[in-house]
Amino acid sequence: MPINDYKNVWIFAQVNGWNLDDSAYGLLTAARTLADGLGEKVCAVVLGKNLPPAPQKLIARGADIVYTCDSEHLEHFTNDVGARVLADMIAQYKPNKFLFPATHLGRTLAARTAVLASTGLTAHATELTINPVDGQLYATRPTFGGNLLATITCVTRPEMCTLDSACYAFSPEQKEHRGEIVQIPFDAQKYAPLAKLVEFIYQGESPLALQKNGSNLAEAEIIVAGGRGVGSKENFELLRGLAAKLGGAVGATRPAVDNGWIEKSAQIGVTGKTVNPKLYIACGISGQLHHTAGIGKNAVIVAINKDPNAPLMKTAQYALTGDLCEIIPALIKALP
Repeated sequence: MPINDYKNVWIFAQVNGWNLDDSAYGLLTAARTLADGLGEKVCAVVLGKNLPPAPQKLIARGADIVYTCDSEHLEHFTNDVGARVLADMIAQYKPNKFLFPATHLGRTLAARTAVLASTGLTAHATELTINPVDGQLYATRPTFGGNLLATITCVTRPEMCTLDSACYAFSPEQKEHRGEIVQIPFDAQKYAPLAKLVEFIYQGESPLALQKNGSNLAEAEIIVAGGRGVGSKENFELLRGLAAKLGGAVGATRPAVDNGWIEKSAQIGVTGKTVNPKLYIACGISGQLHHTAGIGKNAVIVAINKDPNAPLMKTAQYALTGDLCEIIPALIKALP
């Protein structure tokens, strides 16, 4: 494979209905960092029906080129069709790196595309860097249940990975930025689906979960999270009270979810959601890697724990040693 023939950093911009998924903005931030280090362009790919606003939104967030395939046949997206379209685009345009969101759709689509493109794929990366010597992509991801971090490289091109986009801040809007839009024709006969979509059932946050948590956990700027040290389902009501006072959401570690103290949709970490809040209040959380890997890099962490030697108490910006059942009511009372 003539590696030097492959240029530019691509992202797959997922569309939900007619709207861009927010994961695209985190991917653009990561792609821009990689592209600037390589002296290459950032390109976005978007597939769907009635997409006119999407390319301009991507350009305004930093994309230099947007490849768009707009067809009524893509109204109900299926992975087998999307993967074939992307594999043909890879063969034609030869991207150097290709980033997908680590969403349900992104993970399955990336795997199919990698097989068709005869390249490798790193799943669920949380950090990307470039080797300054040879331009190799280093994709870091939690492994062994989050107990270790592995850095993976790929010898083929394009180097592909699914990226937890919440690990990167959203790319800012740049109204002055200009980019190119390339229309990709859809060949209905060539890309005829192998399966018929009968029904689509949304599996995001349920209205009940959103109501209980106070806001969408993945988008919350303030999160109050509880771990094993919270001790009971009743004590989680204290966390809900603090989150409501701050206008934030409630999260949890896996042990708290396994004990039935809070719903599964609140789980943060390798086996749950990745979040990127500005403020993260960790209550009764020891700070094991499989949980902290799900917390974005931009968070100011406040740890509340009886054990001053808990790992998170040593790495948090602020550590409060004591009983959360006493500290949280005091915080709620002190807040305006």
